[in-house]
Amino acid sequence: MHVIPLNIFPCRKSDFLQPFNTATISGAGSSAIADFATLYMPNQSLAFSFIVWLRLNGRRIFNIFSLGAALAIVGCTQFAQTERELLFRVEPGTASWYSGLPHGVVESSLAVAANGKTQHVNTWWWPADEPNAPAILYLHGSRWNLTGQVPRIKQLHDFGFSVLAIDYRGFGKSDGDLPSEKTVYEDAHIAWKRLTQLQPNPDKRFIYGHSLGGAIAIDLAASLGAGSKQPGGSAAASAPAHGLIVESSFTTLVDIAKSLTYPWLPLQLLLSQKFDSIDKIAQVHIPVLIVHGTDDRYVPSRFSEKLFEAAPEHKRLLLVQGGTHNNSMRVGESAYRQAFKDLFGWTPNPA
Repeated sequence: MHVIPLNIFPCRKSDFLQPFNTATISGAGSSAIADFATLYMPNQSLAFSFIVWLRLNGRRIFNIFSLGAALAIVGCTQFAQTERELLFRVEPGTASWYSGLPHGVVESSLAVAANGKTQHVNTWWWPADEPNAPAILYLHGSRWNLTGQVPRIKQLHDFGFSVLAIDYRGFGKSDGDLPSEKTVYEDAHIAWKRLTQLQPNPDKRFIYGHSLGGAIAIDLAASLGAGSKQPGGSAAASAPAHGLIVESSFTTLVDIAKSLTYPWLPLQLLLSQKFDSIDKIAQVHIPVLIVHGTDDRYVPSRFSEKLFEAAPEHKRLLLVQGGTHNNSMRVGESAYRQAFKDLFGWTPNPA
């Protein structure tokens, strides 16, 4: 009987931390790895080691990979744990640039049932000056909790939105430990239910997601729209939201990982967290604004171009010249405002 050498798979965090020689990685690959390590890091050494390990062991994995190995990986809870740590890389405490809760923000929490217990999701509700203003659900990406999101939340509020922003369980003041794809989706749905109470008019409800939050926003919009199209009717007539905004996001987590390692690696079997936006966006039946900075070093804008191609209906792609992963809303503010008007028929507050 052939025995699979399972020790090639890093089921312990310590396996990622073995010394490595960066001189063995050269050319464009080293730059890509460095970018990935910066994006996916609870600390740089851990993330860098993970990608280096994939590159250096890629052919070895390919040569011995079999159904038995795949089943072993699926059952390796330590591998899944490390994968989630690398993906969400939660920063504890407050962001260094946080100067306090913005004036007018109401902080509260939402109850979530989890394994027979009740946990809580921390929320910020920042109502607009206009009583019946459109409301937007803000879904942030990995690493930083709400204290690191203030500039972008404030800009949406300045546009004229009432903003409901949440920390997924495991982030900030929310309960829970390490997040997962499943739990962040659950938290987004709980927050959406709250938004519908705060703004009952579906024509004035929007979803916004940045980076990893964009994948969460797409999942939410797709699930909400699954029953919105009625035979003989239009999607718009029964849509639960008026629009989806996705900024600096990606097609699938596997696509990003493959672009930074080897395209032939069976990462779809290695990774338990999928975030498959490219398939889900085809199920979104509301207008979609996809935004990406052309100078994004972490998630190249080509991923948003592919998302745009896959979106089925009323849509717009906004490529912000000179925009990076985090500043496209600020750099492209005027284009953002125009896109809101052209795509959603809503005119933001004047600058």
